[in-house]
Amino acid sequence: MAASLVRLGLRSIALNLERTAALLSTTTVQNQIKLIHSKATCTGTVCYLPEREAELDRGAYRRYSKQHGRPDQHRRKHDSDSASESDSDTECKGFDRSEFWRRKMRTVHNILDVDKDGLISFSDFQLFADRFKALGHLDDEQAKEFTAIIKLTWEEQWGAIDPYNFVTVEQYLEDMHHVLSDRSLKKRAHRWLPYLFKAVDKDKSGYISVAEFKLFFQCLGLSNEHAAVAFAVIDTNGDGKLSLKEFVKLGKDFFFTEDESKVSKMFWGPLIDV
Repeated sequence: MAASLVRLGLRSIALNLERTAALLSTTTVQNQIKLIHSKATCTGTVCYLPEREAELDRGAYRRYSKQHGRPDQHRRKHDSDSASESDSDTECKGFDRSEFWRRKMRTVHNILDVDKDGLISFSDFQLFADRFKALGHLDDEQAKEFTAIIKLTWEEQWGAIDPYNFVTVEQYLEDMHHVLSDRSLKKRAHRWLPYLFKAVDKDKSGYISVAEFKLFFQCLGLSNEHAAVAFAVIDTNGDGKLSLKEFVKLGKDFFFTEDESKVSKMFWGPLIDV
């Protein structure tokens, strides 16, 4: 008799456990269904999805990115730590640009990499601007504007200003392709060019002579010989000077065109081979 009662008790406990498990399973499925059909709350650049209704009351959210095109401010650090990205992977992302265009972008990356560590950082950007400001030909207002535009350009193209945000050659190629594919970014990307012109226009004549163009190349870290050769090529009308309009157009065309016959290919000096 006692043994029968024990067996009945154990069976009752087992049935209760089965019912509890089924109830928990149903509740979990219902919560998952609620989660799938929950409406995200968006704040402009980030959206939040409620984990479950009980947590919603306590303000608990799961965060996910709403952006698909541009990377967030930590992408540089993340990509640099990744060992999975090969040269072929970069080329696959690489956009259908010619090898000539890629050589030009590598050339500019090398120029902007002032400390020659293989990466462009905001510190490099500042050092690059400081070379031109150090010539002393920009007035205080122009120097202030130049500094602000350099900072804004960095933030728009490469994000946060911090020591861990840097741009590799591959990233620069990818980002410049993106800039040229975005009409708004393309229009704003090189608005610092007029300040380079004003910085080397020593006599403030509104034109740059070959001697002043040599100052430009010196600030790029290039030789007077390279400057003389480049100036002879880009001074297509042979008047011995470049206007602000000519200078800016040459600077922009360097980035925009893939035509190897264009003289703008000489604007930033000899193209690197790698």
